[in-house]
Amino acid sequence: MKEITILSGKGGTGKTSVTAAIGAVAENAIFCDNDVDAADLHLIYHPTIDETYTFTSGLKATINPEECTRCNICVEYCRFQAIQINKNQNLMIDPFKCEGCRLCERVCPSGAIQTEENNNNYWFVSSTRFGKMVHAKMGPGEENSGKLVTQVRKRAKELAKELKSEYIINDGPPGIGCATIASLSGTNQVLIVTEPTKSGLHDVTRLVELIQSFNIPAYAVINKFDINKAVAKQIGEYFKKHYIEVLAELPFDKNMVESMTKGQTIIEYDKNSDISKKITEVWNILNK
Repeated sequence: MKEITILSGKGGTGKTSVTAAIGAVAENAIFCDNDVDAADLHLIYHPTIDETYTFTSGLKATINPEECTRCNICVEYCRFQAIQINKNQNLMIDPFKCEGCRLCERVCPSGAIQTEENNNNYWFVSSTRFGKMVHAKMGPGEENSGKLVTQVRKRAKELAKELKSEYIINDGPPGIGCATIASLSGTNQVLIVTEPTKSGLHDVTRLVELIQSFNIPAYAVINKFDINKAVAKQIGEYFKKHYIEVLAELPFDKNMVESMTKGQTIIEYDKNSDISKKITEVWNILNK
């Protein structure tokens, strides 16, 4: 079993579009959307949810107004300014500012504050037209995205063993944060999708540094290379310097945009397009 993680240094490079297209040509694969903060692979794959699970991400505090004496000790001790006065002149805790440290609960003399597990996140096992998919949905402002990535990847590996799948294809998150690190750990191969912009070049250098710290073999695709060939050349030279092979330079194509609006991969929408042929070639190299 081979696990391939597709990453980008920034959002908007076309990473998920490329991932979805690779899934259309890959066979006997499990798909895993590791971009749990802003998952979007499901918009193309239209999964039918078979299993739903709750994911706990930290603690949140609440104040019982009937027991609160308004001594304001909790306000004084809260360093996150999460405790405020509502329109009824009662103390309340802003769930988006609360870090779940439980200090307010400990200092409250009347025992009016309680902390509870936060269960505003879910992960799913689904069926798609290309095979099984594991994905997730986090609530706004939730934490522990890295742990959720680890959970969905764990289930994807279990499914791959159960179904005897040859590949796990991960649609990773953009950037170099906690979720990206959780996506990289233990993967066999990385495909970087970038774009020919100054920000694309800047952010991909940070991503390459992170990938190479894990000693994971990496390849690259430069998407929309023809919108700025000068920067595309710079990016290509950067990859060459760091021994990363560029497998394809994909042109900007309105058919790619059109396929997305129809909820299809470019392979399904126009299998004879230049992009479809190049993505097929990319997959043929990755699965060797």
